[in-house]
Amino acid sequence: MVIRRIQKWFFKLTPARLLVLGFLSVILIGAFLLWLPISRFAGVPLSFLDALFESCSAVCVTGLTVVVPGQTFNLFGRIVLALLIQIGGMGIVLVGMTFTLLSGGRISFKTRTLFVQAQNLSGYTGLIHIAKCILFMTFGIEAIGALLMWPVLMSYFNPLQALGHALFLSISAFNNAGFDLFVGGDSLIPYAGNVPLILILSALIIIGGFGFIAMVDLVRNRFHWSKLMLTTKIAAFMTVLLLVVGTVLFKILTPQTWLEAWFQSVITRTAGFASYPLSNFSTGALLVFIVLMFIGASPNSTGGGIKTTTAFAISLKAFSSSAGHDEDSVFYRRIPDICFTKASTVLYFGLSAVLLGTILICAFDPQFTLSEVLVEVTSALATVGSSVGITAQLSQASQLVIIGLMFMGRLGTVTIANLLITGKEPKAHYSEENILIG
Repeated sequence: MVIRRIQKWFFKLTPARLLVLGFLSVILIGAFLLWLPISRFAGVPLSFLDALFESCSAVCVTGLTVVVPGQTFNLFGRIVLALLIQIGGMGIVLVGMTFTLLSGGRISFKTRTLFVQAQNLSGYTGLIHIAKCILFMTFGIEAIGALLMWPVLMSYFNPLQALGHALFLSISAFNNAGFDLFVGGDSLIPYAGNVPLILILSALIIIGGFGFIAMVDLVRNRFHWSKLMLTTKIAAFMTVLLLVVGTVLFKILTPQTWLEAWFQSVITRTAGFASYPLSNFSTGALLVFIVLMFIGASPNSTGGGIKTTTAFAISLKAFSSSAGHDEDSVFYRRIPDICFTKASTVLYFGLSAVLLGTILICAFDPQFTLSEVLVEVTSALATVGSSVGITAQLSQASQLVIIGLMFMGRLGTVTIANLLITGKEPKAHYSEENILIG
């Protein structure tokens, strides 16, 4: 009787609520496992709130941390952390579909609906094929990345340690998580001059943040530009543009080398690694960093942010409206008006979350400057993981705010808003009347 009631309650849940429930469950299970003494080195303390923070950061592929993972978690804890990152990057629905396919089961319509919403797809055609392609790309690219980094890291560690770091870094980089297991908490700053390591990590981050569907489209059409979907073209254009502009601006505004400036531009795409301390950034450089973090990666990827296509659509609409026409076309295709409405919604809720989070943390921890808090909040919402070094110093109230922002950033601000804002469609439809704008 109880089981039937649970089943009825489960099937009545909307896809958005099921996704939220699924992510919450994984985060709580991960927090419990990381909190257990078997996950930590002997004598290393870890409160449940800290474990919850680490688990949420891993599942939401953010990278913000209140402890140094390499000094806190033993082999078991590191495996748990890697699995949480992998589940968070792939998505709990895809992980569930993988186990179902491996066991020879059939994918239900409810699961297909969840997969469509989780991956932000437009239809149900070829879902199993898409899922298999994503799995093949994920594990294949991560394996290649680990094999390439292994010999590079052997110049710093013994072969077994180097393999462990290579595997963890490859998973973390491809899923845009930004976690590492290096001792000292300096991330990649001690390795900033290692060209092969930085370039391999850059490739993993860019590929992971480009989008699974876009990658499938590129491979299927053998990189022929004219045959690509419009989403793929916009993602490619914006990726190159942001990487180049970011590199040049960081080189101008900071005393970094070209390699460091390049990597700084790459990690703002929601990766969270560091090759240069953000605490040494000028105000102008921090502002550039915040804007790039807020834009983030491309749709249907392991990265966060409002997404490159959203920023492109908002910009295109602004320019076309200023020109006094409604021909919102690019690359010989016209973009439907509904896309601009969605882009405006994503931008609104994204800015609202950043504003609210900044106000709350400034209230809870007034000792931090506005720029420090803004970096932390944007980094959490965009699931970047970069920080000026204040994460571990935040009060418990502020840590809970950051946890909420990371969770919201991974699931999407619009998804969370749909859960909070309820109401029936009005029966009456009124006549239109223009209002003055601007």
